[in-house]
Amino acid sequence: MGGAVSAGEDNDELIDNLKEAQYIRTELVEQAFRAIDRADYYLEEFKDNAYKDLAWKHGNIHLSAPCIYSEVMEALDLQPGLSFLNLGSGTGYLSSMVGLILGPFGVNHGVELHSDVIEYAKQKLDFFIKTSDSFDRFEFCEPSFVTGNCLEISPDCTQYDRVYCGAGVQKEHEDYMKNLLKVGGILVMPLEEKLTKITRTGPSAWETKKILAVSFAPLVQPNHADSGKSRLVHLPPVAVRSLQDLARIAIRGTIKKIIHQEAMSKAGNGLKSPPRFKRRRVRRRRMETIVFLDKEVFASRISNPSDDNNNSEDMEEERPEEEETKPSELKQDPPVNFLREKVLSLPLPDPLKYYLLYYREK
Repeated sequence: MGGAVSAGEDNDELIDNLKEAQYIRTELVEQAFRAIDRADYYLEEFKDNAYKDLAWKHGNIHLSAPCIYSEVMEALDLQPGLSFLNLGSGTGYLSSMVGLILGPFGVNHGVELHSDVIEYAKQKLDFFIKTSDSFDRFEFCEPSFVTGNCLEISPDCTQYDRVYCGAGVQKEHEDYMKNLLKVGGILVMPLEEKLTKITRTGPSAWETKKILAVSFAPLVQPNHADSGKSRLVHLPPVAVRSLQDLARIAIRGTIKKIIHQEAMSKAGNGLKSPPRFKRRRVRRRRMETIVFLDKEVFASRISNPSDDNNNSEDMEEERPEEEETKPSELKQDPPVNFLREKVLSLPLPDPLKYYLLYYREK
């Protein structure tokens, strides 16, 4: 069993490998992947596998392979302020990465069949908000999760700009999925063994693109054996931000601008950036087969023109002379959370400081 890219030693190295293999191609997607450590969504005893390009499943908890999530994120063409619906939201890992791009005025909803997985996702979301320093580099569109079968969404639900389904969609449900989209919206789902991107170009017009050959577990069909009635899933209402919350967003945005201006001013004074570590040699695996589910299920990548433009198996980035210094002599300090430092230095009552930091008392 193997993945599309080499395993990483940490989250950043995994992202480096996904970039090298062209699974991550845009800066926004890269930033979101780096901001959330994949290992945080694993149970403690399984974290050794977090940075491998493989799926993970334990009971009802499931994470797709990183190369799958990166292809999904790229295909969704996310932008701030859009609405997103995640069908089979699972651990909330993907929804949280999407939320970093959508920003404070987006909509981020998820539907998950298993109530225990919803609880797990809420715990992971709470952990991210309260502990992650990278959280302060974004204005987050916090996901909301509901329990239910995604094939039973109430017909009066709002339509979305972006929709992703994380289970294999049968052909008979294709139109159902399409109808969840606004005109101009994008749907990404596994359809007939292909990860498929569908763009709604008009009320009854669609453009379809096959991205990746995959094999997902199929959608679970609704079971009405007990009551004989459908259990409609009601998605969360689109909430309007309170004046207090809008003020917090505005204040944080102003502080970030001040920090950016201060950094630019220091850079203008000729201060040099700290030397970087020497990059290791990265070996790209030119593989036609990706194993990403737990029962010997394979996915073959559809040919990408960019793959033909680079025949080099081994690549090594150029490095400045400073990088010749031994890594042991270049041990870097942890990144500074400038927004947090600036907020804590303000002449404000502690409760207000913690409110600006989303109640995180480190």
